[in-house]
Formats: sequence, C-alpha cells, structure tokens
Amino acid sequence: MKISVVAAGKLKDTALVALCADYLRRVQPFVTVEMLEVRDLAAIRAHWTRHEGARVLLDERGEQLATRELAQWIDRWRRDARDVALYIGDADGFTVTDRTQADRLLAVSRLTLPHRLVRLILLEQLYRAGSLLAGHPYHHG
Repeated sequence: MKISVVAAGKLKDTALVALCADYLRRVQPFVTVEMLEVRDLAAIRAHWTRHEGARVLLDERGEQLATRELAQWIDRWRRDARDVALYIGDADGFTVTDRTQADRLLAVSRLTLPHRLVRLILLEQLYRAGSLLAGHPYHHG
C-alpha cells in the first residue's frame, strides 16, 4: 500500500519545503508516502484518471477525522492492499464534478487554510497516524 499526496503547484517557501520533507522522511518507516507536485488541477485530473486506487480529495466540505480515525482509514487501506491518492487542489479548490467523482472527501480543519499549509498538516497527520498504528510514542492523545 502506498499513499500518494498529489498537490497542485510547487512550494516556494524554503521553510515549508523543509518541514514537509522532514515529515515525509519520518513517515516512511510506518507508511510508504510519496509527494507529487503537479502543475495545476488539469494535471491532478490526469493523475486521477491513471490512478487505480482510492481517490481522496482534500476539501473544506469533507469529512473531519480525529487522528485515530485517520489511522483507521490507513489501517483499512493497508489491509486491503489498496493504494491511495490524496489530492490537494489549488487556491480555488475542486469543482462539484471533482467532488462527486472522488471516493472520499477529507477536510483537515473546519478552518479555510492555504493549500500550501494543508500539505504540511496532512504530512504531519500521516506521520502521527502511522506512528500511532506502530505503537510509537509520538502520538500522546
């Protein structure tokens, strides 16, 4: 099982790039995660059509999960040996058509967040959920 985080646009802030790279490195012992930066929503849709696993859009209208619930999603995907793509759109977000074609919608917060911060939050939560599944002490809650 592999999780692909597919994000529209390239991060330019070196501090955010470093933080995302750190969590991407840290999550690997627990869950195989790759980060793909694509040009725009059209490139996300092109990836979408080629991807054979679960397709989850990050969207403010999505389901809000506690970390333990995200860990349960990951555990289920792992048991099903199902690859997953988590799509982060651009500042305008996804269309109604995109949302209806997704397998699931996930919101990282009730707040509206800049898409570049969503990458960092998502990677940290993937690390936290993976460490929770592995019994690692990172998650204290």
